Amino acid sequence: MSGGATIKKRGRPLLTVFLALVLLVMSGVAAYAIFPPPITFLMASRALAGEGLSYKWRSLDDMSPRLVEAAIAAEDSTFCRHAGFDMKAIERALEANARNEKRGNGRVRGGSTISQQTAKNVFLWPGRDWIRKGLEAGYTVLIETVWSKRRIMEVYLNVAEMGPGVYGVEAASRHWFGKSADELTPREAARLIAILPSPRRYKAGSPGPYVRRRASRIQAAMGTVRNEGLATCVLG
Repeated sequence: MSGGATIKKRGRPLLTVFLALVLLVMSGVAAYAIFPPPITFLMASRALAGEGLSYKWRSLDDMSPRLVEAAIAAEDSTFCRHAGFDMKAIERALEANARNEKRGNGRVRGGSTISQQTAKNVFLWPGRDWIRKGLEAGYTVLIETVWSKRRIMEVYLNVAEMGPGVYGVEAASRHWFGKSADELTPREAARLIAILPSPRRYKAGSPGPYVRRRASRIQAAMGTVRNEGLATCVLG
């Protein structure tokens, strides 16, 4: 058998594994375009650490539209316009992180869109390593291609961590306010989104000064989202 034939034969198992992984990834993305994700890596890891698990899927039609406006106002004002990545936000984040590094400040600023956060939350593990970031980018392209913007927002609001062991706006609404996600006031919706940077540190139900200030800014920006039609791809 020639050397070329031997190499070709040995490469077949690798190709088979690669194709199987591609099929697995595509199957997951396609399935979650229709069905709710049963559990995520973050949910499982937190539950195994003893934090519990409260996760209640809720259709976007059964959520307060103020939640969508608050998420876009706080997390991704260009959500309806970009194809998964906000290059200007990424550039600003890189510049801010470079300044912080020079000053000896370890604070890291993110530039992730809601699409990127959804890809990370649903399909990947927590962390900031380059392998995970590369996979996040790939999954972001896939969900932007296969899912609608409305579906991306629906999944995002359902799987985001919003308290110790609390995931999604339905579980969070009941945990923090004792009501369903379709009953939230604009102020309560803003408070839920306000704790997203550190949901295990901040409280939406009895917020401190930081969350109150951030929620006030978000609530004010929600008016801009409505007036400028920044949520039309989700709310119509």
